[in-house]
Amino acid sequence: MAVPQTRQLRFWGIGFVAFVLVLWLLGGTLVPFIAGAAIAYFLDPLADRLERFGVNRAVATAVISVTSVLIVVAAFLVAIPALVSQGIALSEDMPGYLAQARDLIQRRFPNAFDDGSALREAISGAEGTVREGVMTVLSTALAGSLRVLDFILLIVVTPVVTIYLLLDWDKLVAKINGWLPREHAGTIRRLAGEVDEVLAGFVRGQVTVCLILGVYYGAALALIGLPSGFFVGMLSGMISFIPFVGAIVGGVLALGIAVVAFWDAPVWIAATAVIFAVGQFVEGNILQPNLVGKSVGLHPVWLLLALSVFGALFGFAGLLIAVPVAAALGVLGRFAIEQYLGSPLYTGRPPPGDH
Repeated sequence: MAVPQTRQLRFWGIGFVAFVLVLWLLGGTLVPFIAGAAIAYFLDPLADRLERFGVNRAVATAVISVTSVLIVVAAFLVAIPALVSQGIALSEDMPGYLAQARDLIQRRFPNAFDDGSALREAISGAEGTVREGVMTVLSTALAGSLRVLDFILLIVVTPVVTIYLLLDWDKLVAKINGWLPREHAGTIRRLAGEVDEVLAGFVRGQVTVCLILGVYYGAALALIGLPSGFFVGMLSGMISFIPFVGAIVGGVLALGIAVVAFWDAPVWIAATAVIFAVGQFVEGNILQPNLVGKSVGLHPVWLLLALSVFGALFGFAGLLIAVPVAAALGVLGRFAIEQYLGSPLYTGRPPPGDH
């Protein structure tokens, strides 16, 4: 038995190393295909549901594709230009906000900005950091404009890959299922089902939570007249996939702007705080339990580690596969612990049949 197991471990080990090597060498080239596969995976349940209503798979794929294109076009025409313009405005206005904050503090505490004071040095350093950040954003945008071809390939190839994979998704799954080693097919299917459950519970649910929070924060902050409120709110929602981070980062940023912008009208400063308090209550008590659930098993620290490691190793392609790989490794890790707890190494008892 030891030899076949050693061969299996060697086979899977070589396969994993080959996968990592290909991803490292072709990471940028694979981005449209990874993105297309991810989108097809998330849209497949919708296509299956349409099929259960008697809609042909090709027709279901066409309906989903046209609807998705319309949503993306609407986002590019309405939401994204507003986000970009407000983000640029916020970057340009941030030094002014810091200067206004310094004036407000100086009027209340005249000696706070004496030469050599810690507060003066801190705000001066913050102003320099903001200026450097604006220059970094501009230089990054300029460098990115030199890769227009890659961007065009991304937006052209990704939809094509998505449509073909969505059309043949069930066939691909059936084909891969036929390739599974018969002796371990049941175990592999169970583990794949658990990975799918984790991804469905976390990614699909968390994306919905982020969108709801982003729209809520953005609309509420814009409604009270907070400068760049729509951008700050959407930013808070988009990074809410990490618990508390979205509310903390967005809340601190929004309250900082509100203190400067609404200094003479403290009711709006309080309204900004209430908006984030309500958002946190709704997220923790309504959205997370109902859309994500408590049995996902993908810890935020594990997710952060996966995003950091795969992003550093493989760039944008690594970020795309970080969550699926983290989910798969989490499921495999729990399976390994389950096997260990039932093994003679843990129990101290010999396996059945041994004397």
